[in-house]
Amino acid sequence: MSTLERLEKTIAARREASPDSSYVAKLNAKGVAKIAQKVGEEATETVIAAVSGSNEELVGESADLLFHLMVLLNAKGVSFDHVLGELDRREGLSGLDEKASRTE
Repeated sequence: MSTLERLEKTIAARREASPDSSYVAKLNAKGVAKIAQKVGEEATETVIAAVSGSNEELVGESADLLFHLMVLLNAKGVSFDHVLGELDRREGLSGLDEKASRTE
């Protein structure tokens, strides 16, 4: 089992815990909008680390971003496998062609 698979299972289990004992449960208790806001904050911190931080800072912020994205996906009932399936679908496509197909 991969790290992301283990993380997905942990997030699913902790979602049902008490918000007093679990950060994941606490986020979920605040709702999807708050989780999405947290993803945005972590994305911004990742960008800042990429531009002006060290590689270690970038790694840390990237881990935070992936974690919060996975909490958001779980809250919305979207599996990480579904996201990976979309990446598989796009494999071999030009990024420009793929983006153009979304506007048609």
